[in-house]
Amino acid sequence: MSVEINGLDRMLTDLENRLGTARMQTISDRALKAGARAFVRELKIQFQSFKDTGTSINEITISEPMNIGGSRTIKVYWKGPKGRYHIIHLNEWGTVKNPNPQGKGAIARAMRNSEGAYRAAVEEAVRRGL
Repeated sequence: MSVEINGLDRMLTDLENRLGTARMQTISDRALKAGARAFVRELKIQFQSFKDTGTSINEITISEPMNIGGSRTIKVYWKGPKGRYHIIHLNEWGTVKNPNPQGKGAIARAMRNSEGAYRAAVEEAVRRGL
């Protein structure tokens, strides 16, 4: 399913001309951070169902906004002393010996469940910035 929005590029160009590139990037960065925080809240809820020590929850990290492929991006990843990033993939997809671990699909569920909250957070951040 795809959606085509007419005039979005023109509107963004107009806003950038009015506010300036630096101001638009600041607004975009705030919106990305707000959206990432909304996603991380849902991700932590999903990880609660199978937590043991809570290390996977505690090591969730949000990067600073960066340019990747010509667009502003923010990353959510695992970083910490326990090195949970090694097992997150195994937990999300399973293994040959354990094809259905308790937390299977938690990240995908969090992404699906946080779509509305993410959009609302981004919309609110942009509204405040303008």
